[in-house]
Amino acid sequence: MLEFITLPEGKLPPVAPYSHAVRAGDFLFVTGQLAEDPDTGEVVKGSIEAQTEQVMDNLRLVLEHAGTSFENVVMSRIFVTDFRYYETVNQIYSSRFTSGRYPGRTTVGVTALAGFGDVEIDLIVYCGE
Repeated sequence: MLEFITLPEGKLPPVAPYSHAVRAGDFLFVTGQLAEDPDTGEVVKGSIEAQTEQVMDNLRLVLEHAGTSFENVVMSRIFVTDFRYYETVNQIYSSRFTSGRYPGRTTVGVTALAGFGDVEIDLIVYCGE
């Protein structure tokens, strides 16, 4: 059974045809989040610290709406436009997880991201018992 999840009207307004997350059986697939202002959907330009904090806050919004949390994340993919941001992104990203309980992960350097952000993160979450 599939469940297509979109945040309530006005929160993280989709800028393309996608759901914020899709539940497929015991797994939740969370669409990649950028540093979007959750009220306007505009990508917030600023330091990599500010962008990464906003990305993680946006992911938390989606997770909470779907009834789960970072504690259940089993896999993440991080996309960055410059690997000089790697350590900064790691510090902020890891602060949202319990030490020693980090999900599997892939980090990819890319030429550009939608909205010209510098970091995007998507998640796979286990929602079973």
